[in-house]
Amino acid sequence: MKSSLSIGDAAARFALPTHVLRHWEDVGLLRPDRDAGERRRYGDDDLVRIGVIVRSKAAGMSLEQIGVLLDENAPERHRVLEAHLAELDRRMADMERSRRMTEHALRCRSHDITTCPRFRAIMQEVVTGTGTWRDAEPPADAVPVDRDPASTDRGEERRGAASAR
Repeated sequence: MKSSLSIGDAAARFALPTHVLRHWEDVGLLRPDRDAGERRRYGDDDLVRIGVIVRSKAAGMSLEQIGVLLDENAPERHRVLEAHLAELDRRMADMERSRRMTEHALRCRSHDITTCPRFRAIMQEVVTGTGTWRDAEPPADAVPVDRDPASTDRGEERRGAASAR
């Protein structure tokens, strides 16, 4: 089916304000046709481009990177995409570290995670200035730094057993 949507209808389809589509046109990402009254008309190809832009923005790409992605003649396309993949990998690793910390805080007997012996041991190099924040936490498959029951899942198990008595 061949679409021919107004700017309002195209924007609504993607839950965007109309000024966003106008901006993307101003920076060269969109080139909608115009009707006899010079109103923008968005066809199927435009809608696909809007979808690519929305998805790429959600993935953290800049409008400049998206412009390269949508430019079939851009010689740096692969370089930009490879750099973006590396950035996504870095962000995903950060998210995984955040998830592990949150899961640990949920199970930890220390109600204030800053008093948790395991967390303090992980952060020691950052605190002393001998390590970096990103390298502070061991990988998910590493052996825990501290075996103190107050800072591990076993503490949760022991509390559960004690409260059952």
